[in-house]
Amino acid sequence: MTPDNDYKPSWLSKVKSLVIGGRLNPFNPAVFHNLALASFFAWVGLGSDGLSSSCYGPQETFLALRGAEHLAIFVAFAVAVTIIVIGASYSQVIELFPTGGGGYLVASKLLSPSFGMVAGSALLIDYVLTIAISIASGTDAIFSFLPEKYHVVKLEFALVGIILLTVTNLRGVKESVLPLVPIFLIFILTHLFFIVFAIGTHASEFPNHLAQTSAEVHRMAIDPKIGIFGILYLIMRAYSMGAGTFTGLEAVSNGIPLLREPRVHTARQTMVYMIVSLSFVVVGLIISYLLFSVNQVDPKILATKTLNAVLFESVTASWNPTTAVVLVLITLVSEAAILFIAAQTGFLGGPRVLANMALDRWLPTRLAILSDRLVTQNGVIIMGVASFAMMILTQGSVGYLVVLYSINVFITFVLTMMGLVRHWFNERTQGRSYKRKLLVAGISLVLCTFILVTITALKFTEGGWITLLITGAFIVAVSFIKRHYKNTFQLLRRLDERVLSTLARSSDMKPQLDHTRPEPKHDPSAKTAVLLVNGFNGLGLHTLFNINRLFGAAFKNFVFIEVGVIDAGNFKGTAEIEHLKNHSHSQAQQYVELVKRNGFFGECYTSVTTDVVEEIAKLAQDVLAKYPTAVFFGGQLVFPKELYFGRWLHNNIIFAVQRRFYYQGIPIVILPIRVY
Repeated sequence: MTPDNDYKPSWLSKVKSLVIGGRLNPFNPAVFHNLALASFFAWVGLGSDGLSSSCYGPQETFLALRGAEHLAIFVAFAVAVTIIVIGASYSQVIELFPTGGGGYLVASKLLSPSFGMVAGSALLIDYVLTIAISIASGTDAIFSFLPEKYHVVKLEFALVGIILLTVTNLRGVKESVLPLVPIFLIFILTHLFFIVFAIGTHASEFPNHLAQTSAEVHRMAIDPKIGIFGILYLIMRAYSMGAGTFTGLEAVSNGIPLLREPRVHTARQTMVYMIVSLSFVVVGLIISYLLFSVNQVDPKILATKTLNAVLFESVTASWNPTTAVVLVLITLVSEAAILFIAAQTGFLGGPRVLANMALDRWLPTRLAILSDRLVTQNGVIIMGVASFAMMILTQGSVGYLVVLYSINVFITFVLTMMGLVRHWFNERTQGRSYKRKLLVAGISLVLCTFILVTITALKFTEGGWITLLITGAFIVAVSFIKRHYKNTFQLLRRLDERVLSTLARSSDMKPQLDHTRPEPKHDPSAKTAVLLVNGFNGLGLHTLFNINRLFGAAFKNFVFIEVGVIDAGNFKGTAEIEHLKNHSHSQAQQYVELVKRNGFFGECYTSVTTDVVEEIAKLAQDVLAKYPTAVFFGGQLVFPKELYFGRWLHNNIIFAVQRRFYYQGIPIVILPIRVY
C-alpha cells in the first residue's frame, strides 16, 4: 500500500496557526535578532512589574506611617537605597551568569542544587501571583471608573485578561511586548510630570518640612512610650509594608536569553533603566504625598480612591476643570494599564524558570521544549492556567493576593544574595575587586533577610501561611520528580553499560571496517529497516539487536533517523544550533559504521527541529522515496514499575510518531525495551 504523502493538518492546527502565528525558522540567523529584545523593549517587558508596584507600594508605606508621616523622608531614603543595592546585586548576577537563570541558577551553582530548587520554586509561585495580582489590580482600577452595576462581571473581565495575555505570549516575546510600549510611555511621562510638578511647586516648603521632621523626631524620641527604638520600629515597619516595591528587580537576570546581543550589556543597561525609573517614581510619590498632605483627606475618600488618585487631584485642583479631569483620568488609566503590563513579567520570567528547572530534571523535560513559534509554549500555558486558577480561588481580591504575593520573592532574594556573598567571600584571594562586590551583596542580604522575616511575621496569620504551604507542597512535588528522573537515569546507565559492553566484546571478534574494500552496496529491492534513534545509546542499540534477533538476516539495508530537539537550553544562537546539528549527525553515523562493519548497507538522515514528530514525518517521506518497502522501527523503554504520572515526565515521542504514521499508512513496529 502506498503511503499517503498528502497529510493534511487538522482544523485545530489551522486555528492554532491563525491565532498564534506560523512556524518560525530556527536556522535563519536573523531570527535570534528579530525575536530578542533591545534594552528599551526589555525595560518595557521586564521593568513594568517593578514600576507597577508604585501604584500600591508607596501607598502601603505611607499609610503605615499614619500619625508619623514626617518619617516618610527616612523611609523614602531607605527604599531608594534598597532598590539601588538589590539592583546592583542583580547586576552581579548578570555578570556571573550571562546565559540567564537568575536566582535559581545562582542558588544552584553557588549554594547547592537543593537551594536552587527552593529558590526556583518560590520564584515560580511568585510569578504566578505576579500575573494574578497585576491583572486583578488593573481590573479594580478600570472598574473604579464604571458604575457599580457593572462590577458583577469584574472577575470575568480579569479572567479574559489572563487568557488574552496567554495567547499573546504564545505568539512570541516581541509580539507580546510591542503593543505595550505606548501604554508604558504614557505611564512614565504622566508620572514624571506629576512628580516634577508637585515637588517643583513646593520646593520652597522643603526647609519647613525638614524643620517639622526634626521637631517630630525629637518629640517622639523623648516620649517614653516611643523613644528611639519606637521610631526605628515605625520606620522599619513602613519600610517592610512597602516590600512589594522591590519585586521585579530579578526579572532581567532571569530573562537574559530573551535579550539582544551583546546580552550582558543589554541586560545591565536594562537594569540601570529599572533602578533609575523605579527609584525616581517611588521616592517622588512618597515625597509628593508628604508635600500635599494626602493623609489629611477624608477617610471616606481614601476608602474609595488610591493615594495616587488623591495626589493627582490635589496637584490639579487649581487648574482648568476640564484639563485637570482629562489629565488625571489619562494618568489613572495608564496606572490600570501598567498593572496589566506587569503581568507580562510573569509570562516572560516564569516559563524561563520552568525551562531551567526542567533542564535540571526538577520538572518534566517537556517544559523546556520550544514551540514552532520558538517560545516555551508549555511554560506559558502553565503560567496562564495557574494564574487563572489563582484568580478564581481568590475571586480576584487584591487585598488577599497582596498577602500571598509579598513573601515568595524575598525567599529567592535571600538565597540569591547568600550565593553571591559566598561566591565573593571565596574569591577574596583572587584580587581586590571582590571587596566592593562582597559589601554590596552583604548589605543586600541583610536588607532582604530583614524584609523577609518582617513580612512573614506581619502577614503570616493574614494568609501568608497559605503561600508558604503552596510553596512547600511544590517543593515536595519537584523533589519527587527529581528522584524519579534520578532512578530512571540509573536504569538507563545500566542498560547502556550492558549493551555497550556486549558490543565491545562482539567487535573484538569481528574485523574493523576496511575502507580499502568496497562498502556494502545499496540494494533498493532488498528489505530495509528504518530505525528512529536518539543518540548512540543502549536504547537504540538494543532496538537494533532485537531486529536482528526477531527477523534474522531478513533486512539488508539499515537507515537511521535522528532528530535533535531545539529546546530552551540550546536555543541561544546559530552556533549552538549548528553544534546540535553536528552532534545529531555524528551520533547517527556511529550506527551506520556499526552495520557496515557487519556487512550491511547503512545510511542516516538527521535534522534538528522544535517539532520532532513533524520532522520525522518529513524525513520518512524522503526515506520511502528511496526505499518504498521500508519498515520503520522504534524502541520504547519499559520500566520495572510504571507510575501513573510517568507519562507526563517522559515525552513518549514514539507513540506520537506511531499515530502520525498510522494516518499516513506507514508501517511502524515499536519494540519494548525492558530496563531493570
